[in-house]
Amino acid sequence: MQAARGTSLSDIENPSGTRRSPRRWTLFAVIAAVLYAIDQLSKWQAEKHLDGRADVSVVGDLLQLRLVYNPGAAFSLGTSYTVVLSCVAIAAAVAVVWFSRRLGSTVWAVALGFLMAGVCGNLTDRLLRDPGPLRGHVVDFLMLPNWPIFNVADICINVAAGLILVQAFRGVRLDGTRTSDEDTEA
Repeated sequence: MQAARGTSLSDIENPSGTRRSPRRWTLFAVIAAVLYAIDQLSKWQAEKHLDGRADVSVVGDLLQLRLVYNPGAAFSLGTSYTVVLSCVAIAAAVAVVWFSRRLGSTVWAVALGFLMAGVCGNLTDRLLRDPGPLRGHVVDFLMLPNWPIFNVADICINVAAGLILVQAFRGVRLDGTRTSDEDTEA
């Protein structure tokens, strides 16, 4: 396929004019991989050092460590829907990879990297831990006052949600383009 004079082939394939940078996809992948590794390592350490122990105070009553196995979602909701939660997590991971192909914004790359790490971190527990595949319990160990016990993957998911909201409020699309005033009036 030949490009018109003054127009590159990448401009024809991406008529919005935004450039999908391999650097942004690489940033997404590196963030996802590093945070996933941190999540899994922290869970392994929690099981190794917290099993059978009383709560461990890290910062007084503000942050404590307590090992629990959560069959449900956030706040231990949906404990009898572990298989459904596992299937939703698989679909979410596939969707994140699909959307990551369109990255044209660094903030979106960071957000999707955090989201991928969080989803895959908890999904790994659901796939590989007792009582069995798709029914495994998630390792949680971080405890704040008056808040459910959570893990690094949960933090990643919440950071991703915050970044996605920021991008939505800023009107920045996944491909890096901005919503126009005409789009918001319609």
